[in-house]
Amino acid sequence: MGEQLTLQLLVVKFGKKVVGVKLGILGLGTVGTGTVQLLQDTTGRHPLLQEIEIYRVGVRSPDKLRNVELPAGVVTTDLEAIVNDPQVDIVVEVMGGLEPARSLILQAIKNGKHVVTANKAAIARFGNEIFTSANQAGVYVLLEAAVGGGIPVIQPLKQSLSVNRIHTVTGIVNGTTNYILTRMQQEGSNFEDVLADAQRLGYAEADPTADVDGLDAGDKIAILASLAFGGRIHLEDVYCEGIRQVSKTDIAYAEKLGFVIKLLAIAKLHAQDTSKLSVRVHPTLLPKAHPLASINGVYNAILVEGEPIGQVMFFGPGAGAGATASAVTSDILNLVATLKTETASTAKPNPLLACRHQDYCQIAPIAELVTRFYTRFLTKDQSGVIGKLGTCFGNYGVSLESVVQTGFQGELAEIVVVTHDVKEGDFRQALTEIRNLEAIDSIPSLLRVL
Repeated sequence: MGEQLTLQLLVVKFGKKVVGVKLGILGLGTVGTGTVQLLQDTTGRHPLLQEIEIYRVGVRSPDKLRNVELPAGVVTTDLEAIVNDPQVDIVVEVMGGLEPARSLILQAIKNGKHVVTANKAAIARFGNEIFTSANQAGVYVLLEAAVGGGIPVIQPLKQSLSVNRIHTVTGIVNGTTNYILTRMQQEGSNFEDVLADAQRLGYAEADPTADVDGLDAGDKIAILASLAFGGRIHLEDVYCEGIRQVSKTDIAYAEKLGFVIKLLAIAKLHAQDTSKLSVRVHPTLLPKAHPLASINGVYNAILVEGEPIGQVMFFGPGAGAGATASAVTSDILNLVATLKTETASTAKPNPLLACRHQDYCQIAPIAELVTRFYTRFLTKDQSGVIGKLGTCFGNYGVSLESVVQTGFQGELAEIVVVTHDVKEGDFRQALTEIRNLEAIDSIPSLLRVL
């Protein structure tokens, strides 16, 4: 009786017959489970959620225990059947990985279904193919959960911030590396020790390569750059450098100089040629007064700068079942609203939801970057070493902001140099000459300064 009453209420709501929207969900891991739980608990949430039916859920391991209850017949291992089912209106891809996720997304699009995905790796690598297919099919691919977990940044870039001329997007977009660097800063610990601890706690994967080498952040800044600057990005043009080389010694020196070290993902108009972008990921010395300097632990934040808005920062949990499910479900809600308001005679792509760009951005090589550098040298204890460093740097137009001999490591003197703005290519040439100096033992650290 209660079920019949609920159905009757849905039918007469707002004086119109409500057509339920059927979801086909691919994946029931952490994000998939969180999404299902959110969709099942609609009390106090947007009323449109009550009109969504979890119609099919595809899993690869049906016997795996999951903290959700679904009606008999909803769960299946036949993922292709979900994307081919004519009853499914929206396909939600939360399984991750490149394949079969890419193929399933493309098949769903071919079948005229809208897609919601949290898969930043697939979007960063196959976005051209996916969005071209979606535009041709007249469907939407929404990806709020692909960057920043629960932080709403994708739709703001596509909609409310799109009236601005964006010139810079700077983000802490990987919680694992931010957690590691925060612990190193607060405890004076080594990278290897904190990484091992992060793996035990579940903050880092058994194979942490994508995180600690900057590849995950590279995927995400490619997506953000594409949205902020209105052009597609070749992922191979994104410069990625991770945090393995960051030592507790560098963090301590950064602290004395008034900086913290963060892994930043940066997309910025090129300083000398605004027809180009600089898109890069690398550890960076960040002034303590910078808005991103206080973002610690597993949290993410994205700072958007443009005209006339100035600075806008988005901050929040960058991962987790609840946070990511919030982003996934917000995309589902957008599509449900679209499906309810469109009719056959008025159905035209909404330019604020669709992918509006098709051309590729021109990305400047890292050698053209103009920035400041922090460099730590280990040298033999000889007179005149600092003078020789200054001469080599001067030969390539590198102006030094500070040069400090900080102490000794065994019999080797330690010298820390901070430059003024310089073109990276010129700086690298100077380092090549410096490495050939007889007094130079090694250059253990080279970091950029914001």
